[in-house]
Amino acid sequence: MHHDERADRPGSQGEHQIQRELGTVGRADRFYDEQVLDRLNPRMQEFVARQEMFFLATADSNGECDSTFRAGPPGFLQVLDEKALAYPEYRGNGVMASLGNIRENPHVGLLMIDFSQDRIGLHVNGRARLVTDDAMRQRYPDLPVDPVPGRRPHVWVEVEVEEAYIHCSKHIPRLVRAPLRQNANRADSSAADGEQAWGTDDVKRKGGDYFGAAAQERGLASR
Repeated sequence: MHHDERADRPGSQGEHQIQRELGTVGRADRFYDEQVLDRLNPRMQEFVARQEMFFLATADSNGECDSTFRAGPPGFLQVLDEKALAYPEYRGNGVMASLGNIRENPHVGLLMIDFSQDRIGLHVNGRARLVTDDAMRQRYPDLPVDPVPGRRPHVWVEVEVEEAYIHCSKHIPRLVRAPLRQNANRADSSAADGEQAWGTDDVKRKGGDYFGAAAQERGLASR
């Protein structure tokens, strides 16, 4: 720690070092003091409750990172209390990269962005753990039932909130939800443009081999 810095500053040693190099310590301290909380205040809780998507960052025990996207109907990301969030995990592509990282390293970062109403974002950083659906429902009996009949989450991810802070609106584009309409000109016309397909295992609805990777030579090094 530099001699002129407070001992209680949030953030990493690396970001503090860069702040000193670029002369932004004072500006950073104002942000820490005015915007960074160790919990979700009521306005943050309301914001979370109406989100239909968020971005998730995880890393394994070696620091190898993974970023992904989670989506569902409003309320799928549950506010348990001011210090805890939870969301359900499903099979997906079966790789379980995010869950595997959390098993090795509990630190996670969530980013929620409202593109259409307030054009603002919310960061939530914390520690995650995996909880079975039965265990979650015993503790929180009012959790919503899955919108797909008969489907249950494989597991829930419960996040203990350590930091919550704003993502400014300056560069967030305004997006307008597209009207639902059937596109009869596409080969996969069973998919309605703009319509979410929660829980589907239909290859076309999931995007198939959109990037043409299936026929490409494998070149992945083991992690």
